[in-house]
Amino acid sequence: MADDAATPKFGAQVAVSAALADMSDEERNRWRTADVPGRPSVAERRLDIPFPYGWYPALLSDELKVGEVRPLRYFATDLVVWRGEDGAVRMLDAHCRHLGAHMGHGGRVSGNLLECPFHAWRYDGQGVVHDIPYAEAIPPRMRKPCPRQWPVAEVNRMIWFWYHPHGAAPEWEVEAISEATDPDWTPYEIHEWNVFGSLQNMAENAVDVAHFKFVHGTATFPTSEMIWDGPRRTSVIDAGLDTPAGRVEARITARMIGPGQSATRFTGVAETLLLAAVTPVEKDKVSVRFCFTQPRQQANDMATMFARGFIMEVCRQLDQDKIIWDRQRYMEKPVICDGDGPILMFRKWYAQFYAEWAKTAEPIAG
Repeated sequence: MADDAATPKFGAQVAVSAALADMSDEERNRWRTADVPGRPSVAERRLDIPFPYGWYPALLSDELKVGEVRPLRYFATDLVVWRGEDGAVRMLDAHCRHLGAHMGHGGRVSGNLLECPFHAWRYDGQGVVHDIPYAEAIPPRMRKPCPRQWPVAEVNRMIWFWYHPHGAAPEWEVEAISEATDPDWTPYEIHEWNVFGSLQNMAENAVDVAHFKFVHGTATFPTSEMIWDGPRRTSVIDAGLDTPAGRVEARITARMIGPGQSATRFTGVAETLLLAAVTPVEKDKVSVRFCFTQPRQQANDMATMFARGFIMEVCRQLDQDKIIWDRQRYMEKPVICDGDGPILMFRKWYAQFYAEWAKTAEPIAG
């Protein structure tokens, strides 16, 4: 964001700042989602690794109204999502099993069924065809569910879907976060990016404690405590921030459930909850939306300035990370030193979500 005299400034100038200098707010917002021209191929950057399985955000709940159909693309797959008259959300592979029309473009809702725009075949949420208006009989194969299912859940004012490359059923539920629906907390403030890299590289960033000083300009190398519990990981990071009022000790508590669910609580400068909607689109593209909420009682006087400034600082840090991620190569066997943080431990934990690597994954408990 452009400098604002009323906005508190955190951290020191860092090397990546030059790439973001002199951008207006409008230019910065365009840059956050624009393509990166001339970037190397997936193969050159060694990003042709599997997608990790788990629950991922597809949309915010208010982006899909009753009777609405939306096309989506995630996990290198065209998808279609709709909300039936009963209010429930359903998702399928986008292309009709009849003659391949994309049902997210021109498809419509008929009751709770999705009607293909090409020949009006009507599908339920499992891909079973219930009606072909011009046929006397439905082909037997179309009375069976689609081979690949997309389980859906609606939690924390978000629409989630379960991805697994082999079609396995969900292994855990989406965790409800009380602040997300608490009337004493603000509506989501949303900031968006497209990151042209891999989810693996992005995820490792959270445990790479050394980069906080050199990429984000934090006053010190933050200390952290890690708790590994099956598909869950919790980290507690203490990091000092320099503010106009002096140095403030800040705590960041981040909880992941699988690779796609992330809730981060910030205390110290301003109490904030960040729900990160981070979902792979292609092997080298990830959709990122940061959804911030804060206590409504912070919206007054000096607290307002610091609460607003803190959100801008978190977004500034993702801007800085994006410069790295957009061009980063995946290193299968990285050279790690003693100050890097638990990157190898994180990789061991994260490997359990690669179904293709299941034989070598060793989930961590305790």
